[in-house]
Amino acid sequence: MRHRILTYSLLFALAAVCAGPAPVLAQCPMCKSNVESAQREEQKAVGKGLNVGILFLMTTPYLLVGTLAFVWMRRRRSKPVAHD
Repeated sequence: MRHRILTYSLLFALAAVCAGPAPVLAQCPMCKSNVESAQREEQKAVGKGLNVGILFLMTTPYLLVGTLAFVWMRRRRSKPVAHD
């Protein structure tokens, strides 16, 4: 039963992701204005700094999800299997 629920959940998530994501051009106004002014002044460091900041902020959710998955897998493997 669990296997079937997990399979359907993954298929639903995959369908939701592939259902035709709309192109997103959203940025915060401060970032957008900084990038536009840097392009006019031909400063490359601002764009690199923003990219590093985005990557830094992106690592936190991946670390949290990875840690939770690791803990879940360790606990799942350490439980004794009850044989009927």
